[in-house]
Amino acid sequence: MKIAVDAMGGDNAPQAIIEGVEQARDRFDDIDFDLYGDPAKVKPLIKNQDRLKIVPTTQEISMGEEPVKAIRHKKDSSIVRAAQAVKNGDADAFFSAGNTGAVLAAGIFIVGRIKGISRPGLTSVLPVANPNATSQQMVYLDSGANAESKEKNLVQFAYLGRFYAERMFNVKNPRIGLLNNGAEEDKGDTLHKAVWQDLHNEKDLNFVGNIESGDLLNGKVDVLVSDGWTANAALKATEGTAKVLMNLIRHGIENGGLRAKLAYLLLRPVLHQIGHSMSSSTYGGAVLLGLKAPVVKTHGASDAKAVASTIAQIHQMIDTKMIEQTVEFFSQQNQAKSIDNQEQN
Repeated sequence: MKIAVDAMGGDNAPQAIIEGVEQARDRFDDIDFDLYGDPAKVKPLIKNQDRLKIVPTTQEISMGEEPVKAIRHKKDSSIVRAAQAVKNGDADAFFSAGNTGAVLAAGIFIVGRIKGISRPGLTSVLPVANPNATSQQMVYLDSGANAESKEKNLVQFAYLGRFYAERMFNVKNPRIGLLNNGAEEDKGDTLHKAVWQDLHNEKDLNFVGNIESGDLLNGKVDVLVSDGWTANAALKATEGTAKVLMNLIRHGIENGGLRAKLAYLLLRPVLHQIGHSMSSSTYGGAVLLGLKAPVVKTHGASDAKAVASTIAQIHQMIDTKMIEQTVEFFSQQNQAKSIDNQEQN
């Protein structure tokens, strides 16, 4: 398999990107990497050229640029060229830590959507902070690709999330939930009330109802669907709360005197374990599900470890043929709808 890598995207690029790619290359002997970027900046960082190929590009898309405009005018950027390689069949997947909007736009307009998918969903994997839960991770979409969605989009997200949970985490018959402002079925605005009914009526989905944002990490569901605006706001609020708590704990240890420092030494293994389980580096990047090939975006501030974890995630997606199975499923759905329409006419 071959992965097209945007070597120039991200706050720590290209250093962290190259280090992470080399870590993944050493772990997986069946991946080749095409590194798209400025050879003068990329080549000196490579320690071992084995299975790494530099593809020269002359342009970069910065974090602050307007996404669609950038991919239209910067045809020789590392993001556009890497996405084009996937479209042309020269690579199996596209990876970037760069401008999120530009990666999404390149995925949608260059790589292309699966037939039958009206809007791809940005899919994140969140840790579950409940040791008694049946699964220690949750599939969460749409986490920011679409600020506005229709009922059919969220139903498609549920199917896409189900496929991802089954293929990536071996979850059988994943529990599907709808992010809402209350657990009762009549909660929410018109959109969420309608989506509740649609998901409830999908008999091949294990829909368990509404989930409030306060239960986001409690492990009540394996897949949680939402419109991108709501999901992104809830996710950022959760991340912000976690950072505040960590800062308060750190402040308490630093200013709590000898007893606080001794307690930290005793609890350090447990705190490190918690930190590992809650770290985004552990779960890889966000996948734009609904496209014809894996397009995966990791956090702009990702270090080498996060890059390597994301590549492991991509390796599993390709190895399990998850995208091909998704294409087949929605193709069959489209054929069934076409037959139904013909019979009705």
